[in-house]
Order: sequence, then C-alpha cells, then structure tokens
Amino acid sequence: MQTESQKPADYIVPLSINGLNGRLALVKSSHKTRKREILLVYGHHSSLERMLSIAQNLSAYGNVTMPDLPGFGGMDSFYILGEKPTLDNMADYLATFIRLHYKKRPITICAMSWGFLVTTKMLQKYPELATQVNLLISFVGFASAKDFKISANKQKLARGASKVMSGMVTAGFFRHVMLRSFVIKNSYRIMASRHPKMMDANKEELEKRISFEVILWQSNDARTYMYTNNIMFNLDLTDAKVDLPVVHVAVDSDQYFNNRSVVKHLKMIYSEVKVVKSHLPNHAPTIVDDVKEAGAIIPGPVRRMLARKPK
Repeated sequence: MQTESQKPADYIVPLSINGLNGRLALVKSSHKTRKREILLVYGHHSSLERMLSIAQNLSAYGNVTMPDLPGFGGMDSFYILGEKPTLDNMADYLATFIRLHYKKRPITICAMSWGFLVTTKMLQKYPELATQVNLLISFVGFASAKDFKISANKQKLARGASKVMSGMVTAGFFRHVMLRSFVIKNSYRIMASRHPKMMDANKEELEKRISFEVILWQSNDARTYMYTNNIMFNLDLTDAKVDLPVVHVAVDSDQYFNNRSVVKHLKMIYSEVKVVKSHLPNHAPTIVDDVKEAGAIIPGPVRRMLARKPK
C-alpha cells in the first residue's frame, strides 16, 4: 500500500490548458544523478490515481510528469468548448502541453494503450516535436483497429454501439443510469469469475478493485469515453511515418490485442520497433497501489534503457 509520502495529494496540482481544467501529477526523480525528463501518458478508462504508482516507479530514472487528458480522470471534456474529442484534438492538446511544460527540452515519452495512440498522432502531426524525444516507450500500445483480437462482426457491433452511445442523450442515460455505483459493482461481481481484471482476486482484493472501477467509470466523461471507443474501432494510423524508433512493451496474455498485428502496424509507422515482453496477467491492472508491484509493468530491458544517460 502507499505510505504517507505516496498519497496522490502529495504529487497532484491543478492544470489548465486552453480553457480546459484538470490535474497534473509531478513526481521528482528519486535518484540523485538521473535527471531524465519523463512524460507519462495514461490510457483509456484511467486517471492519475490509477497510474501514480507507475509514475513513482519511473521516477527512479528521472522527473515524471503526467497530465490528465481531456474527458478523462475528471478533466473537462472538449464538449464544453463545443468540440469533439477527436484524435486530432487530443494530439493538439498533448502537443500544447509539451510546448508549455517542456519548451524545447529533450523528453522521454512513456505512453500506455490509448495514450500511445494520442502520442503517435501527435508525433505524426508535429514532427518537430519528435526531435525532442530521446526515448519513446509504448506500454501495450497499438496503431490499428485490425490489432484487436475480437472478430470482425463484434468490431462492427462495437463501432455501432459506441457511435450511438456517444450521443448527448444516450451518453447522459449511460452516465446517470448505467454508471450508478450499485449497477457497476453488481455487474463486476457477476462477471468476476471470468473477467480478466477480476478473476485472480480474493474476496477482499476483488472488492477493492471493483470500488476503484466505480471511481474510474464515474470520473471519466461518459460521452468522451464512448466517442473515443468508436475512434479505436475505426482506427488506422499507418498512413503517416514517424522518424523515431519505439520500444514496445507487449503482454502475451493481453485480452485485447494481437501482438503480431500490433508490431506489424508499428513497423509501418516508426523507423524501428524493439519488442520487450512484460509478464502481466492481462492488458493492464485496474489498480496498482504499491510502487514495488508497479515495477512488474516495466520489464528489465526497458529499465536498463531508462537508466542510460539520455542523448
């Protein structure tokens, strides 16, 4: 569990960009001589709290900065500006954050899943920012809707459902009816024995994970969640190159993605793809609230890369 010095409040500060208000986690390097600047971009259905222990783990290699993404983690969504949470808008937001926070300083980017999509789109749109990146790491990222393991028919159904549910009325219904605490909790309890994120938990751990899922579902903007789901099931980022190598952390037991397909598509975008395996039981855990436990997400070869002096 987290100690007193590891509470989220010790690291999280307000963030405001272009009229959108959210939060930012700042974790200073825990190593005296390692001053790498690390930007950590979280994934879909996430928050600063979910990723904080990973940020703390990464701080052994440098200063870690993790911003909210619009519509996630409790941050304002693009809808309040009259805009949609398109991948282009997300990429523009991340580019703006980098320019404001890092100026032209070299950075290492560690991006998870959906966050890696945003990062890839940003690097494709703004190649000048790629020149600042001294190391790019994909944690279970992907680049195409074809990377999903689910069948074509199920993908078609998911595209249709997410499009319908991204409407203002339907998303409102989803938020105020389906995302009530008792509905979420009972749904996970029913599915627990076969749900990849729940099936290995004992009774106490199960209730902890379910409670955190309630927080995640209710802190993320429902309309943004559905709209970005639709993006993922219509995705193809292979039409533009990025002049950077990428280190891709893959999980053999990933319930969502076909790793062979992911690597194939990453090679169509990036100048080089180095694959490193992480021995996680699934795509990503709901909550990792222990810094040591979070270390399992970062394989040894990636740690050695991070420990090197950045160029």
